Amino acid sequence: MGFVQQLGIGALMTIKVAVCAYLLAMALGTTFALATLRPNLLVKAIWLPYASIFTGVPSLLVGFLFYYGGSQTLSGLFSLIGMNVSVEVTPFMAAVAALGMVYGAYLADLIRSAIRNVPLGQFEAARALLVPRPMIWLRIILPQVLRLALPGMTNMWIVVLKDTALISLIGLKEIMAYAKLASGVTKEPFVYYLLASAFFLGMTWLTYFVARRADNWANQGFRSNTVNRRAHAF
Repeated sequence: MGFVQQLGIGALMTIKVAVCAYLLAMALGTTFALATLRPNLLVKAIWLPYASIFTGVPSLLVGFLFYYGGSQTLSGLFSLIGMNVSVEVTPFMAAVAALGMVYGAYLADLIRSAIRNVPLGQFEAARALLVPRPMIWLRIILPQVLRLALPGMTNMWIVVLKDTALISLIGLKEIMAYAKLASGVTKEPFVYYLLASAFFLGMTWLTYFVARRADNWANQGFRSNTVNRRAHAF
């Protein structure tokens, strides 16, 4: 029971890392999605290297780079502005930064595609009614973007949650690290890895349950043009 209790502690750490990393990815993805709708030279100079690097390098390798080289990199950046600051990068910080930076690039493409799929008539009608620009985005565009991007955002959350298992290799004490520890001590790896699998399956089921409710809420007032008919085999 002591090892099962440790698995519970690791599960809470897994959820904490996944939530923080996903929020960081959403912030980066939304920022880059809006900035790259009409990109200028400065935006391209930032976005293209960022997207190329973090979509081309595995998240585990990014975690290693942040954990083992993050302290020196941050200290070097502070020294450029005349500040002698020593920053310690913890496994939690490296895990959140790695997953957030990697999946922020994917979410940027997802959110930008959803924005471009909003009919242009929505923008034109809002401008014709003299709706302020901030209100156009908050009350008209973003709710429609949420409806279009929600399935992809749900899948991305599940991927981030599952990728937390890789981050245990940089020393983060999450559920997979405790499962490995318990398996080595008790010589019963099947039991503890099965419990870890049950946790991820439960989180996935809970995600789909919440996503279904959120999808119903986002589709309120939306009438699809698709006619529901019985499929015929040719």
